[in-house]
Amino acid sequence: MINAYAAMEAGGALQPFQYDPGELKPGQVEIEVLYCGLCHSDLSIIDDEWGMSEYPVVPGHEVVGRVGDLGEQVTHLQPGQLVGLGWHSGYCNHCHSCNSGDQNLCVDAQHTIIGHHGGFADRVRAAADSVVPIPDNIDPAKAGPLFCAGITVFNPLVQFDVKPNSRVGVIGIGGLGHLALQFLNAWGCEVTAFTSNDSKRDEALAMGAHHTLNSRDENAVGEAAGRFDVILSTVNAKLDWNLYLSTLKARGRLHFLGATTDPLDINVFQLILGQRQVSGSPVGSPETIAQMLEFAGRHNIEPKVEMFPMSRVNDALDHLKSGKARYRIVLEAGK
Repeated sequence: MINAYAAMEAGGALQPFQYDPGELKPGQVEIEVLYCGLCHSDLSIIDDEWGMSEYPVVPGHEVVGRVGDLGEQVTHLQPGQLVGLGWHSGYCNHCHSCNSGDQNLCVDAQHTIIGHHGGFADRVRAAADSVVPIPDNIDPAKAGPLFCAGITVFNPLVQFDVKPNSRVGVIGIGGLGHLALQFLNAWGCEVTAFTSNDSKRDEALAMGAHHTLNSRDENAVGEAAGRFDVILSTVNAKLDWNLYLSTLKARGRLHFLGATTDPLDINVFQLILGQRQVSGSPVGSPETIAQMLEFAGRHNIEPKVEMFPMSRVNDALDHLKSGKARYRIVLEAGK
C-alpha cells in the first residue's frame, strides 16, 4: 500500500489516504519520495478551479526521490538514483508532438495529479520516460520547484530563441517570477521586474533584476513604451494587457506563464502595427527539463523555499493561500 494525503472533495482538507497501486507495469518506475514541492496548481486541483479534478486527489507534481522498483524494459534508470517528476507522469509516445520531442504538448499525456495519484505520499509511480535524473550539483531539498516553476520559466527561452542581449520584463515576482529573474540574468538578458510590492524590490534586484518598475503606476509603466523584446507574465490576475503591449518593441512578445482565467482584452492594432505577438507555454519536455537542470546547476540557480514536514501539509496549504510564501513551499516526506 502507498501512504498518501488526499482531498476527498473540492476544497476539502487533505487527510491520510492509502491505496494499492497494483503490480508495477512494464516501462514504469516507483519513486521513494524524499521531498515534494507545493504549487498553486496543486491548490487549483484540490479546489477544482479548472473543472478537471478527479477525487480523491493526491496532489504533488514537484517530486524528488530515489528510484525504488523498476518495471520491465526500463534501462536508463538505476535503483537508488536521485530523480524528479513534474507535471506529467506519462506520454502517449506515438503522436506528432511526442515524436517531435515535444512530449509536454501531447494531448494524451498523463497529468501527475489529475486522474493519477501524485507525490504527497511516501511513494509515487510514473512512466520512466517522464522521470528525469537530478544532477549531483542540485540540492535535493530545493530541486522540486524546478520541475514546475523552473521549467515553466525556462521553456520559453528555448522555444522562442530568446537572445542573450534581449531586454525582458517579468510581471509578478512570486513562485515563478523569482526563478525567471535568475534564469534570465544567467542567460545574459537585461531584466526588469514589474512588481506592486515595495518589499520585493530589493529582493528582485538581489535575485537578478537590473531594474524594477511599479506595476501599479500606470505612468511609470507607460514611460517604458517600446523598451522590451519579451515580457513574461507569471500572474493569474487580470491586468491592463494593452498597457504592457505598449512597452514592447516592434516584433516583441507578451508571453503568458501564469494561468489567468479571465479573457484577454487585446487591442489588435497594437499587434498588427508593431507585428507583436501574444503567446503562452506550459512546462517543458523531459529533454528540456534536463537542459534546465544542467543550466541551473552550472549557474547556482535555485528556488527560495520554506520547508514543512509532510505531516503538516494542511498548514502548508494555508500558508500558500495566505500569499505569504517566499517563494516556494517544499514538503519533506517521512516527517
